[in-house]
Amino acid sequence: MEIDLYADVVCPWCYIGKRRLEQALESFDGKVTVRLRPFQLDPSPVPEPVPMMEALGAKFGGPQRARQMVDHVTGVVAATGLDYRYDRAVAANTFEAHRLVWFAEQRGFGSPMMDALQRAHFVDGADIGSRSALAGLAAGVGLDETEVREWLDSDAGTSEVRAELAEAHALGVTSVPTYVLAGKYAVVGAQETETLIQALAEVARLEASA
Repeated sequence: MEIDLYADVVCPWCYIGKRRLEQALESFDGKVTVRLRPFQLDPSPVPEPVPMMEALGAKFGGPQRARQMVDHVTGVVAATGLDYRYDRAVAANTFEAHRLVWFAEQRGFGSPMMDALQRAHFVDGADIGSRSALAGLAAGVGLDETEVREWLDSDAGTSEVRAELAEAHALGVTSVPTYVLAGKYAVVGAQETETLIQALAEVARLEASA
C-alpha cells in the first residue's frame, strides 16, 4: 500500500501525525511505502526570523490566545513522546525546507530529514528558512553538506515542489496532516494511532476485494 502524507514542517499536528503513523505501521502486517508530500500552511515570505510566539499572537488574536493554543498542543504531544518548546521556535517560510525533504527523499533519507527539520523547529529553535541551517541539518542525517549547500543554492527541485504543492490543492487538501491511502482514501488530521491502524486494515481489505 502506498501512503501519501501531506504535511508542513512547521505544523505541530503534522509532527504528531507522522509519529502516530509510524506507530500504527509497527502494528500493520502489510507492506507500506510512505511518500512525504509538501503543503504550506502559510506560503507568505518571512524576510527575517520572528519568534514563533510573537507570530502566533499576531495571527490569532494576541499573546494570551497564542499561549492557550500552545499549551493545548504541548499537552497533547507529551503523550506521543514529543517535547515542543515554542519559546525557542522561530517562524519561517517552509518552501526551502520542502525542497530539502524532496532532495532527501530521492536519496532514501526523506523520513529522517523530516524528523530532523521538525525537531529543529519545534525543539531546538532553528531557523528552517535558512539555507545554511538546512545544510547543517542535512549533514546530521547523513547527507553530504557541501552537496546540499550547492543544491539549495541552485533552483533544482523548485518546479517539482511547486508542482506537488499545486497537486495537493487540486486534490482538495486544505489542512494537514492528510494521509491518502492507496491513492484514493483520505484520512485527515492527527488521528489516534488506533484509528490509523483501523484505517490501514480497512483499506487493505477494500483493496484486496477490489
